[in-house]
Amino acid sequence: MTNPGDGPQLPKLIFVISDSTGDTAAATVRAALAQFEDYLVNIKAYSHVREERRVEALVRLAKKEEALVVFTLVEDPLREALLAAMEKHDVVGVDLIGLLLTRLADHLGGLEPRGTAGRRTLLSEEYFRRIEAVEFTVKHDDGAEPRNLHRADIILVGVSRTSKTPLSTYLANKGWKVSNIPIVLGIDPPPELYEVDQDKIFALTIEPEALHAIRMARIRNLGLNTSSNYGHIEHIYMELEYAHEINRKNPTWPVIDVTRRAIEESAAVILKIYDERQKVRGRETTIRG
Repeated sequence: MTNPGDGPQLPKLIFVISDSTGDTAAATVRAALAQFEDYLVNIKAYSHVREERRVEALVRLAKKEEALVVFTLVEDPLREALLAAMEKHDVVGVDLIGLLLTRLADHLGGLEPRGTAGRRTLLSEEYFRRIEAVEFTVKHDDGAEPRNLHRADIILVGVSRTSKTPLSTYLANKGWKVSNIPIVLGIDPPPELYEVDQDKIFALTIEPEALHAIRMARIRNLGLNTSSNYGHIEHIYMELEYAHEINRKNPTWPVIDVTRRAIEESAAVILKIYDERQKVRGRETTIRG
């Protein structure tokens, strides 16, 4: 294994191979990567893979580039061809759908999955909803396209490195369209943030010392200037106080402390509050009706 002092660390490669768009598989990989720190990863997605010869070529390339293969292939022959190629070339892979299909078949009393990518549309309204959510969330990361905030199901706000992006990705993979807005010291949030339904906005916060540790690790990992304000604890205190002041002015925004929470735990808190608010709205609509 290469030591830090031996030179620059090259990114680890992950191949995502899918007979569809591959967006959901890639989002799943990113959500899993959010549980790690100080890593360099390059994800290469190969979509609409439906020929065995292409599967063989991709596995050979993965072997050459020492990549981990993550795949979602519905058709049994294609999946078996990939598994055989990985065994032949000694390539490590993760089957995101095969094991699920097997377990579902057992759970459903021995029913056989249809096993054809073309028929997936008959039972995959949820699948395509998740793809749409992932695409929306990727395009609206880190304050991009604030004009589309009204189209988001959930909006996350917080200072840099409060898990906005990994949390957005995790929620998107569950079918929620998520936008996230960075809170930057001295800069007003976009006006569109105050024009949308305030019940779908959630503020993320973190303890200063924890944020300092995360940012310093990122600075070291990316080889950035350690003297920048980004990693100074005093500046972090100022950033968080600025964010807290914005949150205080918007009391309808729930404030979620992500300091010692895993991504899925923070997501569970958000979805619970979201669900409770939707139920309240449903009751109000019934009463007013």
